[in-house]
Amino acid sequence: MIEASELSKRYGELVALDRISFSIPPGEVVGFLGPNGAGKTTTMRILTGFIPASDGSASIAGHDIFEDPLAARRAVGYLPETPPLYPEMTVDGYLSYVTKLKDVPRGGRRAAVDRALERCGLADVRRRVIGTLSKGYRQRVGLAQAIVHDPPVLIFDEPTVGLDPIQIREIRELIRDLTREGTRTVVLSTHILPEVEAICRRVMIINRGRKVVDRPLEELKRDGASLEEVFARETAREHPFDEAEPTSSASEGAQP
Repeated sequence: MIEASELSKRYGELVALDRISFSIPPGEVVGFLGPNGAGKTTTMRILTGFIPASDGSASIAGHDIFEDPLAARRAVGYLPETPPLYPEMTVDGYLSYVTKLKDVPRGGRRAAVDRALERCGLADVRRRVIGTLSKGYRQRVGLAQAIVHDPPVLIFDEPTVGLDPIQIREIRELIRDLTREGTRTVVLSTHILPEVEAICRRVMIINRGRKVVDRPLEELKRDGASLEEVFARETAREHPFDEAEPTSSASEGAQP
């Protein structure tokens, strides 16, 4: 469902992503981990078409993200760390607008909005202006815009950042519900490791722009180590590529 081969991203002499390759089949739920500046957000922005790669190739649901970008974008629902919301719009109006952007057929737009509202617990606030909602509800609207066109691939970047414990539990349960069907491929990036353990079956860790771990969660924990211990060990370890030619990692928020 997601195929990436030798993806790289450079900003001048700075290397944000260095030859990342991976394959994620349909229905797999992957925790995408790494320290700040490791290249997680860069990878997700490339896969969702927000920025181009410097080298390499990738496809979403069989659509090459460089040669067929529109079809690839239709196949993915993306929730960035800051949801792309219009605070002056109502929840209902905003989701209707998103269905048009995502090319949902005209006759199915109302049903698509109703379905997303129901799944994300927003039916009671559908006529509220987004700017008047709590942060937790705005995050729900962000999730709704990611799923309103019923994409086969979902990519979530820090979906619970800045939320209080109750809101975190609610959003986590929403994501868990979306993954229970086993039909969607989900990539979840978060710094909250228990979130990964609760939702994901596979873990990828990147560090300094390189993939350093890609294994089933159950296998990682088989020797008795916690995910926190694995993460600390792998992001502190000197990997072979670190001893090659020195390269600098760009911050994930850098602009091309």
